Amino acid sequence: MQKKFLSEVKGGITPETWWGRDKVGDNKIARYEMKELFPENVFDTPKPSKLILYVAKVANVLNDDIILDFFAGSATTAHAVMQLNAEDSGNRKFIMVQLPEKCDEKSEAFKAGYKTIAEIGKERIRRAGKKIITEYTEKVEKKKEDLFDSSSVVPKLDTGFRVLKIDSSNMADVYYTPDGVKQSQMEMFTDNIKPDRTAEDLLFQVLLDWGVDLSLPVTKEMLADKEAFFVDGNALVACFVKNGGITEDFVKELAKRKPLRVVFRDAGFKDDGVKINIEQIFKLISPHTDVKTI
Repeated sequence: MQKKFLSEVKGGITPETWWGRDKVGDNKIARYEMKELFPENVFDTPKPSKLILYVAKVANVLNDDIILDFFAGSATTAHAVMQLNAEDSGNRKFIMVQLPEKCDEKSEAFKAGYKTIAEIGKERIRRAGKKIITEYTEKVEKKKEDLFDSSSVVPKLDTGFRVLKIDSSNMADVYYTPDGVKQSQMEMFTDNIKPDRTAEDLLFQVLLDWGVDLSLPVTKEMLADKEAFFVDGNALVACFVKNGGITEDFVKELAKRKPLRVVFRDAGFKDDGVKINIEQIFKLISPHTDVKTI
Protein backbone atom coordinates (compact mmCIF):
# COMPACT_ATOMS: atom_id res chain seq x y z
CA MET A 1 0.00 0.00 0.00
CA GLN A 2 1.20 3.50 -0.80
CA LYS A 3 -0.18 6.42 1.19
CA LYS A 4 -0.34 9.90 -0.39
CA PHE A 5 -1.94 13.04 0.92
CA LEU A 6 -3.89 15.27 -1.43
CA SER A 7 -1.38 18.07 -0.86
CA GLU A 8 1.37 15.82 -2.27
CA VAL A 9 -0.41 15.30 -5.55
CA LYS A 10 0.50 17.95 -8.14
CA GLY A 11 -2.64 17.62 -10.21
CA GLY A 12 -5.94 15.81 -10.17
CA ILE A 13 -7.08 13.61 -7.28
CA THR A 14 -5.77 10.50 -5.51
CA PRO A 15 -7.23 7.40 -7.19
CA GLU A 16 -9.74 5.36 -5.21
CA THR A 17 -10.55 1.69 -5.46
CA TRP A 18 -14.04 0.66 -6.60
CA TRP A 19 -14.08 -2.17 -4.07
CA GLY A 20 -13.33 -0.91 -0.59
CA ARG A 21 -11.20 -2.58 2.04
CA ASP A 22 -14.31 -3.48 4.05
CA LYS A 23 -15.66 -5.49 1.10
CA VAL A 24 -12.61 -7.21 -0.35
CA GLY A 25 -9.78 -6.69 2.13
CA ASP A 26 -6.25 -5.82 1.05
CA ASN A 27 -2.74 -7.28 1.10
CA LYS A 28 -2.29 -6.41 4.77
CA ILE A 29 -5.47 -8.28 5.71
CA ALA A 30 -4.37 -11.18 3.51
CA ARG A 31 -1.08 -11.42 5.42
CA TYR A 32 -2.94 -11.43 8.75
CA GLU A 33 -5.22 -14.13 7.37
CA MET A 34 -2.24 -16.29 6.42
CA LYS A 35 -0.55 -15.56 9.76
CA GLU A 36 -3.62 -16.92 11.54
CA LEU A 37 -3.36 -20.20 9.59
CA PHE A 38 0.46 -20.31 9.47
CA PRO A 39 2.32 -18.76 12.42
CA GLU A 40 5.40 -19.08 10.21
CA ASN A 41 5.57 -16.48 7.42
CA VAL A 42 5.32 -19.03 4.59
CA PHE A 43 3.90 -16.88 1.74
CA ASP A 44 4.81 -13.30 0.91
CA THR A 45 2.07 -12.21 -1.50
CA PRO A 46 -1.27 -13.84 -0.61
CA LYS A 47 -4.58 -12.44 -1.85
CA PRO A 48 -7.35 -11.79 0.70
CA SER A 49 -9.99 -14.53 0.55
CA LYS A 50 -12.63 -11.78 0.84
CA LEU A 51 -11.56 -10.55 -2.61
CA ILE A 52 -12.15 -13.93 -4.28
CA LEU A 53 -15.35 -14.37 -2.27
CA TYR A 54 -16.64 -11.03 -3.59
CA VAL A 55 -15.57 -11.84 -7.15
CA ALA A 56 -17.54 -15.10 -6.94
CA LYS A 57 -20.64 -13.25 -5.79
CA VAL A 58 -20.31 -10.58 -8.49
CA ALA A 59 -19.82 -13.33 -11.10
CA ASN A 60 -23.00 -15.03 -9.80
CA VAL A 61 -21.24 -18.36 -9.22
CA LEU A 62 -24.04 -20.87 -8.69
CA ASN A 63 -24.28 -23.50 -5.93
CA ASP A 64 -23.01 -26.42 -8.02
CA ASP A 65 -20.44 -24.58 -10.14
CA ILE A 66 -16.73 -25.42 -10.40
CA ILE A 67 -14.19 -22.65 -9.83
CA LEU A 68 -10.84 -23.09 -11.60
CA ASP A 69 -7.64 -21.27 -10.63
CA PHE A 70 -4.69 -21.98 -12.92
CA PHE A 71 -2.28 -20.04 -10.70
CA ALA A 72 -3.28 -21.30 -7.26
CA GLY A 73 -0.33 -20.01 -5.21
CA SER A 74 -1.35 -20.28 -1.55
CA ALA A 75 -4.83 -21.58 -2.61
CA THR A 76 -6.77 -18.44 -1.65
CA THR A 77 -9.43 -19.40 -4.19
CA ALA A 78 -10.03 -22.78 -2.51
CA HIS A 79 -10.29 -21.00 0.85
CA ALA A 80 -12.87 -18.59 -0.57
CA VAL A 81 -14.95 -21.34 -2.21
CA MET A 82 -15.16 -23.30 1.06
CA GLN A 83 -16.11 -20.11 2.92
CA LEU A 84 -18.83 -19.31 0.38
CA ASN A 85 -20.26 -22.83 0.70
CA ALA A 86 -20.34 -22.38 4.48
CA GLU A 87 -22.24 -19.11 4.11
CA ASP A 88 -25.04 -20.34 1.83
CA SER A 89 -24.86 -24.17 2.14
CA GLY A 90 -23.62 -24.40 -1.45
CA ASN A 91 -21.93 -27.35 -3.11
CA ARG A 92 -19.34 -25.55 -5.24
CA LYS A 93 -16.12 -27.32 -6.14
CA PHE A 94 -12.68 -25.97 -6.91
CA ILE A 95 -9.78 -27.04 -9.10
CA MET A 96 -6.43 -25.56 -8.09
CA VAL A 97 -3.48 -25.83 -10.50
CA GLN A 98 0.02 -25.07 -9.25
CA LEU A 99 3.43 -26.03 -10.59
CA PRO A 100 5.74 -27.53 -7.93
CA GLU A 101 7.74 -24.31 -7.82
CA LYS A 102 10.54 -24.71 -5.27
CA CYS A 103 10.70 -22.48 -2.20
CA ASP A 104 13.91 -20.58 -1.59
CA GLU A 105 16.02 -22.56 0.87
CA LYS A 106 16.52 -19.38 2.91
CA SER A 107 12.78 -18.68 3.12
CA GLU A 108 10.62 -19.21 6.21
CA ALA A 109 8.47 -21.61 4.19
CA PHE A 110 11.41 -23.90 3.43
CA LYS A 111 12.57 -23.78 7.05
CA ALA A 112 9.03 -24.76 8.11
CA GLY A 113 9.24 -27.85 5.92
CA TYR A 114 7.52 -26.68 2.72
CA LYS A 115 9.71 -27.50 -0.25
CA THR A 116 7.33 -26.19 -2.94
CA ILE A 117 4.57 -23.59 -3.34
CA ALA A 118 2.16 -26.44 -4.07
CA GLU A 119 2.81 -27.93 -0.61
CA ILE A 120 1.90 -24.59 1.00
CA GLY A 121 -1.35 -24.51 -0.99
CA LYS A 122 -2.33 -28.04 0.04
CA GLU A 123 -1.67 -27.35 3.71
CA ARG A 124 -3.61 -24.09 3.55
CA ILE A 125 -6.69 -25.91 2.22
CA ARG A 126 -6.44 -28.40 5.10
CA ARG A 127 -6.06 -25.73 7.77
CA ALA A 128 -8.61 -23.33 6.27
CA GLY A 129 -11.10 -26.18 5.87
CA LYS A 130 -10.69 -27.18 9.51
CA LYS A 131 -11.11 -23.56 10.67
CA ILE A 132 -14.20 -23.01 8.49
CA ILE A 133 -15.85 -26.21 9.77
CA THR A 134 -15.23 -25.16 13.39
CA GLU A 135 -16.69 -21.68 12.81
CA TYR A 136 -19.59 -23.08 10.77
CA THR A 137 -20.49 -25.65 13.46
CA GLU A 138 -20.35 -23.03 16.23
CA LYS A 139 -22.56 -20.68 14.18
CA VAL A 140 -25.17 -23.39 13.49
CA GLU A 141 -25.18 -24.54 17.12
CA LYS A 142 -25.64 -20.92 18.28
CA LYS A 143 -28.57 -20.52 15.90
CA LYS A 144 -30.13 -23.72 17.27
CA GLU A 145 -29.77 -22.37 20.81
CA ASP A 146 -31.42 -19.07 19.83
CA LEU A 147 -34.33 -20.98 18.29
CA PHE A 148 -34.51 -23.42 21.24
CA ASP A 149 -34.09 -26.27 18.77
CA SER A 150 -31.88 -29.13 19.95
CA SER A 151 -33.29 -31.83 17.68
CA SER A 152 -32.00 -30.76 14.26
CA VAL A 153 -28.71 -32.15 12.93
CA VAL A 154 -25.90 -29.81 11.86
CA PRO A 155 -25.63 -30.06 8.04
CA LYS A 156 -22.31 -31.55 6.93
CA LEU A 157 -19.86 -29.15 5.31
CA ASP A 158 -17.48 -30.84 2.85
CA THR A 159 -13.96 -29.39 2.78
CA GLY A 160 -12.25 -32.52 1.46
CA PHE A 161 -10.06 -32.49 -1.64
CA ARG A 162 -7.87 -34.78 -3.74
CA VAL A 163 -4.34 -34.12 -4.95
CA LEU A 164 -3.49 -35.28 -8.48
CA LYS A 165 -0.06 -34.91 -10.07
CA ILE A 166 1.03 -35.09 -13.69
CA ASP A 167 3.03 -38.24 -14.39
CA SER A 168 4.02 -40.53 -17.22
CA SER A 169 1.72 -43.32 -18.39
CA ASN A 170 1.07 -46.30 -16.14
CA MET A 171 1.63 -48.59 -19.08
CA ALA A 172 5.08 -50.17 -19.45
CA ASP A 173 7.28 -48.90 -22.27
CA VAL A 174 7.81 -51.35 -25.13
CA TYR A 175 11.09 -51.14 -27.01
CA TYR A 176 10.66 -54.17 -29.25
CA THR A 177 8.71 -54.83 -32.42
CA PRO A 178 6.79 -58.13 -32.39
CA ASP A 179 9.31 -59.81 -34.69
CA GLY A 180 12.15 -58.67 -32.41
CA VAL A 181 10.93 -60.63 -29.38
CA LYS A 182 12.32 -64.11 -28.78
CA GLN A 183 10.28 -66.90 -27.24
CA SER A 184 12.50 -66.88 -24.16
CA GLN A 185 11.65 -63.20 -23.61
CA MET A 186 7.85 -63.61 -23.59
CA GLU A 187 7.71 -63.71 -19.79
CA MET A 188 8.96 -60.12 -19.74
CA PHE A 189 5.68 -58.95 -21.25
CA THR A 190 3.13 -60.82 -19.11
CA ASP A 191 2.36 -57.62 -17.18
CA ASN A 192 1.93 -54.41 -19.17
CA ILE A 193 1.87 -52.12 -16.11
CA LYS A 194 4.96 -50.37 -14.75
CA PRO A 195 6.10 -52.11 -11.54
CA ASP A 196 6.07 -48.93 -9.40
CA ARG A 197 2.39 -48.11 -10.00
CA THR A 198 -0.26 -48.59 -7.34
CA ALA A 199 -3.87 -49.69 -7.72
CA GLU A 200 -4.93 -46.06 -7.08
CA ASP A 201 -2.73 -44.92 -10.00
CA LEU A 202 -4.52 -47.35 -12.29
CA LEU A 203 -7.93 -46.35 -10.95
CA PHE A 204 -7.47 -42.67 -11.78
CA GLN A 205 -6.15 -43.54 -15.23
CA VAL A 206 -9.37 -45.45 -15.83
CA LEU A 207 -11.48 -42.56 -14.50
CA LEU A 208 -9.76 -40.22 -16.96
CA ASP A 209 -10.09 -42.67 -19.86
CA TRP A 210 -13.80 -43.13 -19.22
CA GLY A 211 -14.44 -39.44 -18.50
CA VAL A 212 -15.66 -40.13 -14.97
CA ASP A 213 -15.73 -37.20 -12.51
CA LEU A 214 -12.51 -37.33 -10.47
CA SER A 215 -14.23 -35.94 -7.38
CA LEU A 216 -16.75 -38.78 -7.04
CA PRO A 217 -16.59 -40.77 -3.77
CA VAL A 218 -14.39 -43.89 -3.88
CA THR A 219 -14.67 -46.75 -1.41
CA LYS A 220 -12.43 -49.79 -1.06
CA GLU A 221 -14.02 -53.15 -0.29
CA MET A 222 -12.84 -56.73 0.10
CA LEU A 223 -14.91 -58.96 -2.15
CA ALA A 224 -14.14 -62.69 -2.05
CA ASP A 225 -10.79 -61.78 -0.44
CA LYS A 226 -9.94 -59.45 -3.35
CA GLU A 227 -9.51 -55.68 -3.09
CA ALA A 228 -12.00 -53.77 -5.25
CA PHE A 229 -12.68 -50.06 -5.71
CA PHE A 230 -16.29 -48.85 -5.93
CA VAL A 231 -16.67 -45.39 -7.48
CA ASP A 232 -19.89 -43.52 -6.64
CA GLY A 233 -21.56 -46.70 -5.52
CA ASN A 234 -21.81 -48.86 -8.62
CA ALA A 235 -20.93 -46.27 -11.28
CA LEU A 236 -17.57 -48.01 -11.75
CA VAL A 237 -15.93 -50.99 -10.05
CA ALA A 238 -12.22 -51.73 -10.51
CA CYS A 239 -10.08 -54.67 -9.40
CA PHE A 240 -6.36 -54.59 -10.15
CA VAL A 241 -5.11 -57.69 -8.35
CA LYS A 242 -2.44 -59.61 -10.26
CA ASN A 243 -0.82 -63.05 -10.33
CA GLY A 244 -4.00 -64.90 -11.22
CA GLY A 245 -6.19 -63.46 -8.51
CA ILE A 246 -9.24 -62.98 -10.73
CA THR A 247 -11.26 -66.19 -10.93
CA GLU A 248 -14.68 -66.99 -12.35
CA ASP A 249 -16.15 -67.20 -8.82
CA PHE A 250 -14.88 -63.70 -8.04
CA VAL A 251 -16.25 -62.33 -11.34
CA LYS A 252 -19.67 -63.84 -10.56
CA GLU A 253 -19.71 -62.18 -7.13
CA LEU A 254 -18.80 -58.87 -8.74
CA ALA A 255 -21.45 -59.23 -11.45
CA LYS A 256 -24.12 -59.66 -8.76
CA ARG A 257 -23.46 -56.04 -7.75
CA LYS A 258 -24.60 -55.01 -11.28
CA PRO A 259 -22.06 -52.19 -11.76
CA LEU A 260 -22.41 -49.75 -14.65
CA ARG A 261 -18.74 -50.27 -15.59
CA VAL A 262 -16.09 -52.73 -14.46
CA VAL A 263 -12.37 -52.87 -15.19
CA PHE A 264 -9.70 -55.51 -14.54
CA ARG A 265 -5.94 -55.76 -14.86
CA ASP A 266 -4.90 -57.93 -17.80
CA ALA A 267 -2.27 -59.76 -15.73
CA GLY A 268 -4.80 -60.53 -13.00
CA PHE A 269 -6.74 -63.36 -14.62
CA LYS A 270 -6.18 -66.89 -13.40
CA ASP A 271 -5.90 -68.11 -16.99
CA ASP A 272 -7.04 -67.28 -20.54
CA GLY A 273 -10.26 -69.21 -19.98
CA VAL A 274 -11.36 -66.82 -17.22
CA LYS A 275 -10.50 -63.81 -19.37
CA ILE A 276 -12.60 -65.17 -22.24
CA ASN A 277 -15.55 -66.10 -20.00
CA ILE A 278 -15.97 -62.83 -18.07
CA GLU A 279 -18.00 -61.17 -20.82
CA GLN A 280 -20.39 -64.12 -20.90
CA ILE A 281 -20.70 -64.06 -17.12
CA PHE A 282 -21.66 -60.39 -17.15
CA LYS A 283 -24.07 -60.90 -20.08
CA LEU A 284 -25.91 -63.50 -18.01
CA ILE A 285 -25.89 -61.74 -14.61
CA SER A 286 -25.50 -58.03 -15.42
CA PRO A 287 -25.99 -57.47 -19.18
CA HIS A 288 -25.80 -53.66 -18.96
CA THR A 289 -22.27 -53.65 -17.48
CA ASP A 290 -19.49 -52.25 -19.67
CA VAL A 291 -16.41 -54.48 -19.19
CA LYS A 292 -12.85 -53.27 -19.78
CA THR A 293 -9.34 -54.71 -19.31
CA ILE A 294 -6.12 -52.70 -19.11
